[in-house]
Amino acid sequence: MLLTLAWGSLFFPGLFVLSTWWLRRARPEWTYHDCVMISTRHWLAREYVWFLIPYMVYDTYAMYLCEWYRTREQDRRHTLTIFRNFLSKNRLMITHHVVILLVLVPVTQRLRGELGDFFVGCIFTAELSTPFVSLGRVLIQLKRQHTLLYKVNGILTLTTFLSCRILLFPFMYWSYGHHQRLSLFQVPFRIPLHCNMANAVLIAPQIYWFSLLCKKAARLFDTPPAGKDG
Repeated sequence: MLLTLAWGSLFFPGLFVLSTWWLRRARPEWTYHDCVMISTRHWLAREYVWFLIPYMVYDTYAMYLCEWYRTREQDRRHTLTIFRNFLSKNRLMITHHVVILLVLVPVTQRLRGELGDFFVGCIFTAELSTPFVSLGRVLIQLKRQHTLLYKVNGILTLTTFLSCRILLFPFMYWSYGHHQRLSLFQVPFRIPLHCNMANAVLIAPQIYWFSLLCKKAARLFDTPPAGKDG
């Protein structure tokens, strides 16, 4: 997992640097801005979304399978009852997956045309927090939640989640404003309404999940009171 994360961290910036370096030599008449703009437009910005579709379907099914086995081992409920409980307990996550499949995919693949590769790339960085979230669940499964590794991983989870899933949105607004010579507070009033609405829909569940992570972290680092003497 961490090795895959490391390779991904090297691959995409490395691809950008290599493309810029090659274009500067192949097209010396181009400005540095021209080379950078071309280097950010890559087929992965579209192809990765197609790669994402089966993952979202698989992830939803895997979540249901875990719920099915856990519930069947406890009280042998009927499959339909298990499915209803699964939908009720995971409605936010399922809604998140459905929105990505039915809204984000058409927008990124067709509706945006040739625009927005930078913002699509920014959205992809949201997954940087996922390996740390997954490692935390694995450590809990192994009953290692009281180890130093679990605490360090918790800090990394909070840091990456805050940076790549929440602060990412004001950063994108700031980047657009910087390019258009607008202040951060002017940007929401200068872009289409549907862009603001889409960002609101995307960031809302992230804020909710981050609040849950903060509560969990507070319990983890909360020192239990000392026992009474006698």
